[in-house]
Amino acid sequence: MSGPLLVLEDIRKTYISGGGLAVEVLRGVSLTVEAGEFVAIVGSSGSGKSTLMNILGGLDRPTSGRYRVDGRDVTALEGDERAALRRDGFGFVFQHYHLIPGTTAQENVEMPGRYAGLPAALREGRAVELLGRLGLEERRHHRPNQLSGGQQQRVSIARALMNDAPVILADEPTGALDSASGAEVVALLRELSAAGRTVILITHDRKVAEAAGRVIEMRDGRIVADSGRPAPSPANPSPAPAERPVAGASLWTDAGEALSAALRSLGANGFRTALTLLGIVIGVASVIALLAIGEGAKQAVMARVGALGVNLVYVVAGSGDPRLPATPLTEADSEAILDLPNVESVMPYLDTPVMVRHGNIDHRTEGLATSASLPLTHRWPVAEGAFFTRADERAGAAVAVLGHGVAERLFPRGESPLGKHVLVNNIPFLVTGVMAKKGDLTGSQSTDDWVFVPLSTGVQRLIGKPDLQLILVSVHDVGRIAQTRDAIRALLSERHGQEDFQIHDGTARIQAAAETQDTMTLLLGCAAVITLLVGGIGVMNIMLVSVTERTREIGIRMAVGARAADIERQFLMEAALVAGLGGLVGVALGLAGGAVIGLLAMPVVFTATAIAGAAASAVLTGMVFGLIPARRAARLDPVVALASD
Repeated sequence: MSGPLLVLEDIRKTYISGGGLAVEVLRGVSLTVEAGEFVAIVGSSGSGKSTLMNILGGLDRPTSGRYRVDGRDVTALEGDERAALRRDGFGFVFQHYHLIPGTTAQENVEMPGRYAGLPAALREGRAVELLGRLGLEERRHHRPNQLSGGQQQRVSIARALMNDAPVILADEPTGALDSASGAEVVALLRELSAAGRTVILITHDRKVAEAAGRVIEMRDGRIVADSGRPAPSPANPSPAPAERPVAGASLWTDAGEALSAALRSLGANGFRTALTLLGIVIGVASVIALLAIGEGAKQAVMARVGALGVNLVYVVAGSGDPRLPATPLTEADSEAILDLPNVESVMPYLDTPVMVRHGNIDHRTEGLATSASLPLTHRWPVAEGAFFTRADERAGAAVAVLGHGVAERLFPRGESPLGKHVLVNNIPFLVTGVMAKKGDLTGSQSTDDWVFVPLSTGVQRLIGKPDLQLILVSVHDVGRIAQTRDAIRALLSERHGQEDFQIHDGTARIQAAAETQDTMTLLLGCAAVITLLVGGIGVMNIMLVSVTERTREIGIRMAVGARAADIERQFLMEAALVAGLGGLVGVALGLAGGAVIGLLAMPVVFTATAIAGAAASAVLTGMVFGLIPARRAARLDPVVALASD
């Protein structure tokens, strides 16, 4: 190092008042400070001494003039560079201590080291050592409100020494202390000077200033007296502030501090926090529950449609255009389709409402006249007895197979229907079998509530005409279902002379059902997301209030070296924590609510993707809506923030 440590040349500082008037606080101050000096700057209130200290420490910048630290012009330093200068070059001791409430003495002392990126073990060891040297080792886990004024000021001094800053700036360090505590603090500053630190003491008390080796008097923004610059007393004066890298604390170093600060802030305003979390909780719970309901409904519909078979082709009578004459589908059409390649089975279909009776029990249901191929075509086994046969069809036999639900209604005491007669529209039919339980496949009436009779019998005895409503075709190879469908269309168009029918396959039905349910799930999800966004606005509100309430704390952090990015990161992490906590509660509530709905009303299906997505969305929402408050905090002026109430 060569030349003075600190050099100010014609420094001026002008503030613009609320009324727009320019107020000049410093009026051409020129000053040099050698490394190792103990300098006291005295003057009455309003003389400009505190403004001068803020400029010396990089908290404020002059309106004009030059300021050099060890030959480096720092007048025009911006943002992170100015934060690095404060972090590595200067230690601040304030009149009102400026310790962060809710944190212990040790945590306050560690703070500059955290922003300098020191490892946790090194940081903690140095904090314990400094507090021990100042007689506070047994009080290191106490919070500021548990310490006396003198003890708080000693914690402030320990914090100023944390990063081994070569320059100590003390602004009225005894102003809030009794005489005994004030004397202790002055003695500590004298010891630091004797150890080689450059100490600059701002005070209005001339008796306190007498402890310094050099006294500078200010009045009306000018230096009016200077006792001179004696040579530094120590043999090895303190080095100049090192020009270290601007980068400070990493994301992971900041994470613990941000988490602690967030938890303190949440705990200090429990009721307000609960109200803020409510929006996120409801939003996340809604997302999970509504998506589970949508997924449950989708899977239920897909199960119903899928149970009919993806290997099925449906041929429906009628073109859908009333202007075209229609030729009915016939049993001969179904027999012709059976001869086509890739066709496994064909099931002609007619249905009609019927009244079924056994003993004194009547039951109104649907009667299906179909073929013996139904179990194969529908992949629907018989639970008891046997399905009617092709011989029964040819003979027009009065036999019937009961759906599972019909059997339970007509034979409620567990009696087997096999071999019994039931009346179908007052016509006796012999029961040969009971179908396995299938469930609701149509969305309206359960297939378990059907009665099945041979096609020829149904036409002759129940319906009266042979016009088929539907021909159901099952295929061997689903991969060739499109070609099979086209072959059926060509065959029937040739037989009828026109395309007076409609044809589609099971894959199309499943795709259509899936698209419909996806749309419904999307609508439910959008409704839930809106609720989540409302919760995000609540997070933004609480973070804006938090910035206002903690403005001085932000100023303290900036004074000890926090960069704008450090402040922004901390408040973003706090917003993410608030939203994440609400997200966890919302996940639990959504799972519980969905489970209750599933038990009482409808099927619900929870997916890991929906749960993880909802929780992640909560955190993301918190960060997005916390960005404005975080940036507002990061852009605060350190001097203005420190002066806030």
